[in-house]
Amino acid sequence: MAFEGLSDRLDAAFKKLKSKGSLTENDVRDAMREVRLALLEADVSYKVARDFTASVTEKAIGAKVMESLTPAQMVIKIVNEELTALMGGTQARLASAAHPPTIVMMCGLQGSGKTTHSAKITKMLKKQGHRPLLVACDVYRPAAIKQLQVVGEQAGVPVFEMGNTDPVIIAKEAVKLAKDKGYDYVFLDTAGRLHIDEQLMQELKNIKAEVKPHEILLVVDSMTGQDAVNVASSFNNALGIDGLVLTKLDGDTRGGAALSARAITGKPIKFVGVGEKLDDLDVFHPERMASRILGMGDVLSLIEKAEQTLDDKKAMELEEKLRRNKFDLNDLLTQLTEVKKMGSMKDILSMLPGVGKQIKDTDIDDRQLDKTASIIYSMTPKERENPDIINPSRKRRIAAGCGMQVEDVNKLLAQYRQMQKMFKQMTGKGSKKKMKRMQSMMGGGFPGGMPM
Repeated sequence: MAFEGLSDRLDAAFKKLKSKGSLTENDVRDAMREVRLALLEADVSYKVARDFTASVTEKAIGAKVMESLTPAQMVIKIVNEELTALMGGTQARLASAAHPPTIVMMCGLQGSGKTTHSAKITKMLKKQGHRPLLVACDVYRPAAIKQLQVVGEQAGVPVFEMGNTDPVIIAKEAVKLAKDKGYDYVFLDTAGRLHIDEQLMQELKNIKAEVKPHEILLVVDSMTGQDAVNVASSFNNALGIDGLVLTKLDGDTRGGAALSARAITGKPIKFVGVGEKLDDLDVFHPERMASRILGMGDVLSLIEKAEQTLDDKKAMELEEKLRRNKFDLNDLLTQLTEVKKMGSMKDILSMLPGVGKQIKDTDIDDRQLDKTASIIYSMTPKERENPDIINPSRKRRIAAGCGMQVEDVNKLLAQYRQMQKMFKQMTGKGSKKKMKRMQSMMGGGFPGGMPM
């Protein structure tokens, strides 16, 4: 998980502060020394780490903090605010042209994930009701055009290509087509290189001069640490980028690139890749990322993920069943399927305040969801609709049918009854959003949500 090491080090530093009833200036400076070391270990640049801790120290040793009833909490609040500011302050949105199409130029070194993330962003835009077009401007890398066509088909987004023609001409013709056909976003997947060179930059400058993109996004691999920041600086100096897309953030436990890139380039992080699937893309929210780093959870992102993933119609059906107190094991099976769409259980649970640190070293096997589903599939339709009829002999038959133990069946039925009680308390005036929030939280309460 991104920032795992940084989060642990910060937590240890703040525990020392919390153990003190009052704080001295030396207490704060000692804590900030720990914070600076934590940032450096997370691969944050020295200048960024130094400036960050200096700013926090200056604010934290003020009389207002020292004289407050909970000075340690005030220091954590300041760190939270400074982390948010360091990563951009507020969400930076993708540009939108006054007169479509909006032209977005995707740049980056070879292997950074530029082609895949072009498809990820356009798929997200398509879900929002836009009509994006992908354009194959990488005519050098073997199979680059084919790769874009494959991911474009998976995303449900058309791809414009002209073979090995001059990329400047391809970009120009693609924009012309977009205007004629009514596409409102044009994503130019430009060529990458194994390293920054003048030929690469000149081609990008030529494309920029010809089509005048509204947005230039640089895709950087966050796992390359400080190299990612150096790449971002070089592209920005030569081309003038508008934003960053960080890939593989889920695989980098340090996360230094995310903290340094904005500070060094002055350009906002707009998207982060958090997995290999085309849906594994998040809009970057600095304030939410700061909360995650400090172990405060990220409920807003969890709710948004539920809003985007979970089915509207099924949420309404669930609401109606709950109102009539008709929630049965068929509905539980449906909700298991819906929750699985949102990603891994560990990622979902880590967004809940206070839960992330508790489960950090817990091995949560997502296959448990499948095991829970298999128990329900082993039941007859009548048993799913009315679990109260499941007696000991039926339990033995169900367990044998799915290859599990009777105690697994008992656990499922017990948790199902707990959920029924919880739902009775939550029913009343419901809404589709309320049901989606409920669905998003269900994973932790299912037998498959945590190890059996």
